[in-house]
Amino acid sequence: MRIALMGGRGIPANYGGFETMMEELSAHLAGRGHEVTVYCRVPHIQVAGNRYRGVRLVKLPTLRHKHLDTIVHTTLSALHALGQGYDLVLMVIAGNSIVSWIPRLAGQKVILHVDGLDWRRAKWGAWAARYIQMAEHLALRLPNAFITDSQVVAAYYQNRFQRAPAAVIAYGADIGRLPPGETLSRFGLEPQRYVLFVGRLVPENCVHHLIEACQGLDSGYRCVVVGDAPYQADYIAHLHRLAGPSTLFTGYVFGQGYRELCSNAYLFVEPSEVGGTHPALLEAMALGNCVVANDIPENREAIGDAGLVYDGRQGSAGLKPVLDDLLASPQTVETYRRRALAHADAHYRWEQITDRYEELFTRILHGA
Repeated sequence: MRIALMGGRGIPANYGGFETMMEELSAHLAGRGHEVTVYCRVPHIQVAGNRYRGVRLVKLPTLRHKHLDTIVHTTLSALHALGQGYDLVLMVIAGNSIVSWIPRLAGQKVILHVDGLDWRRAKWGAWAARYIQMAEHLALRLPNAFITDSQVVAAYYQNRFQRAPAAVIAYGADIGRLPPGETLSRFGLEPQRYVLFVGRLVPENCVHHLIEACQGLDSGYRCVVVGDAPYQADYIAHLHRLAGPSTLFTGYVFGQGYRELCSNAYLFVEPSEVGGTHPALLEAMALGNCVVANDIPENREAIGDAGLVYDGRQGSAGLKPVLDDLLASPQTVETYRRRALAHADAHYRWEQITDRYEELFTRILHGA
């Protein structure tokens, strides 16, 4: 098949979950002999050349604006796709539904991957939230099909619009831990002596729960925050004000460095209160972490009985006793590490996820 992926920032992944999914899925599809193209935003993606991991890259400009960055680039990508002869376009982000009809003018099938109720995110004002809610309506009408990564999000569409997605396909993860190496040395970290968060530093990811809960951590343990975010200077400054001397902000870390940090944490915490499946949570389990997550349906769906939850409505007061208990009980932590690894191995291997996408693409191309 000739397949294009568009709507995210592109690959190699350097931002969030959709970009990670696009990189891994496109590379796995290319490895199976499909002709795969990923549309990349300039200047967000600066890798040299037009090939990466066997995938063709098309680099197009955008407007550096909080509300226009995504839709401008996706519009340009959809117009470019008209002359490329793709069989199928996988477009991500519900807000892009408004332009998902464009590749269909050239007979290309379009599947839209909707995200986890994005209008609930604090970063959007009232106008932007209303636009995203309108885009959810259009996601049912303008592409050939829409999909999601979470049964919770699928239930939302079924209940609100009486329409189920064509498929619910989780994100994937690479199984297996990495030993301590250059990345831990660079940040001055000891294996199994830090509590880790990975993700965008935005209010709805509730990183403040973790930083507040880690104040006065048991001697020798650190709180490590991996990530950053554009347009969030005020919130990030707030996090730095909250942080004590045991907290380390690394900024963005990707690739093997990111895997090394995840592989050697004592605990991984996912405090997010909004979204579908969080890829970092799945990857943490696949790397053998004991995971603790905000007790929302999407997180419970992702971890099953392979992790622990805390009451996010209580903020850090709900998280701190869970952390204290686990810091005092290495045996419990080891038990949940084994459970997490087994759960990820059974449900989230990229080969399994690629199988499901291939089946979906074939079904859509044959009109099902």
